Amino acid sequence: MSTQASTMNIGLANENVGTWRSKSLAIFLMVVTGGIFWVDSRYPALMKRYSAGQKISAKGALTFGTVYAVDRTMPLTTRVYRTTVNWLDANRIGMTFSFLFGPAALTFLAMVRTRRTKSRYLNVLLGAVAGTPMAVCTNCVAPIARGLYASGMSTESVLSAMFASPALNVVVLAMTFALFPMPVAILKIATVAFLIFVFAPMMAAKENQAAERYVCPVEIPVSETWGQAILGVLKSYVKGFWYVSRVAFPLMILAAVLGALAVELLPQNALAAQVTVGGIVLVALVSAFLPAPMAFDVAIAYILYSHGAHCRMSLRFSALLESSASSLHL
Repeated sequence: MSTQASTMNIGLANENVGTWRSKSLAIFLMVVTGGIFWVDSRYPALMKRYSAGQKISAKGALTFGTVYAVDRTMPLTTRVYRTTVNWLDANRIGMTFSFLFGPAALTFLAMVRTRRTKSRYLNVLLGAVAGTPMAVCTNCVAPIARGLYASGMSTESVLSAMFASPALNVVVLAMTFALFPMPVAILKIATVAFLIFVFAPMMAAKENQAAERYVCPVEIPVSETWGQAILGVLKSYVKGFWYVSRVAFPLMILAAVLGALAVELLPQNALAAQVTVGGIVLVALVSAFLPAPMAFDVAIAYILYSHGAHCRMSLRFSALLESSASSLHL
């Protein structure tokens, strides 16, 4: 045992000295991928939704815009198909980013000595801090979360990042407080805090968190030249891309189809009805299958609220949309 520990320490020391070129390249990949997505697409889109204020609208059942019009008089299969296509079109940029950023994060974190702490709640906080600026929806965050988890980050860190990314983004928070009365907005934030600081550690406590469980799917070179670093990072990135996409991509397509089916089966005036235990259960069941785009939960909850849906029902719908796809994908 002592020989093994000694060997491990030497390996970590050599890794820390010899992989700075690879770390630099991996950071460069993350910065370029994230920078293009955040500056060119995500934050301009979020600011547009924030600027819409009370005029914000959702043209599709699961999207802000549509490619195909969907009418209730159409056959169910046609509506599900069109809603699925609308969702895929609305999320194509976010999905592309997540499948490119997830392997880059995995490649970088595989070269970092410490990916978790002994404190479960500190891990939760680290995950929330990492997830908040990512600004990806509950569905698109899944490939990134798979990369984080594969690198050796704790379950609670990954879960908290998944919950924080769509719900605690600064623009989404601004929308929440701008559209809802203060008590409602605070109550919504409280539901997110419960998911992060109570639900995530509770789920993690049920798993064996021993480090031996985590076998990183990418290889880490001990020492390297710039040429070796470039080839090594590219090899690790491609391997990480396959590791992330081979499971996450089919699940994302499945989530789109199930979400479209669930929302099209929902009675048109179901959420405008009187709040009952049965109604809340129905909302919970339907929401578990809805992969909501970024800020869509806030928008649709406000639309429901402004059109007469009970405050508790619309808030419940919003909170469930935040966690549904994340929980299903994980």
